[in-house]
Amino acid sequence: MNDKTENVKVHLKNVRLSFPSIFNRATFDGKEGKYEATLLLDKSDTETKAKLDKVIEDAIKASNVPVSKDKRCLKDGDDSDYDGYENVWSIKASSSKRPTLIDRDKTPLVEDDDVLYAGCYVNAIIDVWIQNNQYGKRANANLYGLQFVKDGEAFGSGPTDVTDEFDDIDDDDDL
Repeated sequence: MNDKTENVKVHLKNVRLSFPSIFNRATFDGKEGKYEATLLLDKSDTETKAKLDKVIEDAIKASNVPVSKDKRCLKDGDDSDYDGYENVWSIKASSSKRPTLIDRDKTPLVEDDDVLYAGCYVNAIIDVWIQNNQYGKRANANLYGLQFVKDGEAFGSGPTDVTDEFDDIDDDDDL
């Protein structure tokens, strides 16, 4: 039984980055997972959506493995309760190897650069592969790389500044 089929790389332009675990592997229940990200494609981009649908269908057909719609990496964001998922398609992609992460000028990015974050816009390179093993039948996406495109409104509240909640301490105060 073959776990993977021949992969076709897909370039996604100007998609929004969500749930990035791209500098460090995601962890679940204390177990280390993969590098991963969810990419949000505006529903008005019907050309890219059609290309993704075709790549997924072609991979399914080539593998001769039936994959139900709910087991595919491309999901309707309107079915999600997450902030920012309205009117988008979401595609989750992952990799066991750290993806290439670059800036607009192709210089490598590291976590301390604070350039890639949940809510920014990126170009991405992914491919689709069909899983057919003891864990089920699914259409999954590999994540090869991300390129920062532009800033966007960050998802989540970010760090909370509680400085004003502390009292001033004078040198004369007893500790």
